[in-house]
Amino acid sequence: MSEKDCDHHKGKYGRLVRRFLAGLLVVLFILLVVFLITWAVLQPKKPQFVLQNATIYALNVSAPNFVSSTISLTISSKNPNDNIGIYYDKLDVYATYQDQQITYYTGIPPTYQGHHDVNVWSPYIVGTNVPVAPYNGLSLNQDAADGSIVLFIKIDGRVRWKVGTITTGDYHLDVTCPALITFGSQSTGITVGNAIKYQLVQSCSVSV
Repeated sequence: MSEKDCDHHKGKYGRLVRRFLAGLLVVLFILLVVFLITWAVLQPKKPQFVLQNATIYALNVSAPNFVSSTISLTISSKNPNDNIGIYYDKLDVYATYQDQQITYYTGIPPTYQGHHDVNVWSPYIVGTNVPVAPYNGLSLNQDAADGSIVLFIKIDGRVRWKVGTITTGDYHLDVTCPALITFGSQSTGITVGNAIKYQLVQSCSVSV
């Protein structure tokens, strides 16, 4: 075979490769456009979280900067979408006081939430001698003496959206639920054994 014939075959092979790659890019572009249009038409909405109640078994400060607590929660989540399912791949629940974490993370098992489905979880969040800034320890004791403490129940997680047979990559989920805990004669809690149960029914802020 002459050098001219070799150059001819190489040129033909190169053109075929370029055509294949161009065709592949066109197909991928079309699929991307279809997915984006479908996504825009469906207009996915964020899940709706509600903190329904909290049962306080312990919440105290030892020394000026160590907080111990045991809290049982009931949290519900609703998927408001008509045609989009939600995969909750990771959900970690914990409590904060004045922007400082006062309990450990408690994980909620991964789950799938269908269209308009509601999930209810009842996790325990616990902290034993969790260090906080000394001024926060003093403030927590003072708030308890004054009759009320504002905690924030937070959920840190990862979610995916399911549209038909297509599942997206994961997104960060951040949920914040305010919880007003009152003590003493003005308490709105219900005594349950050695614990106090608070019916909160607080809507939570959600960002995805």
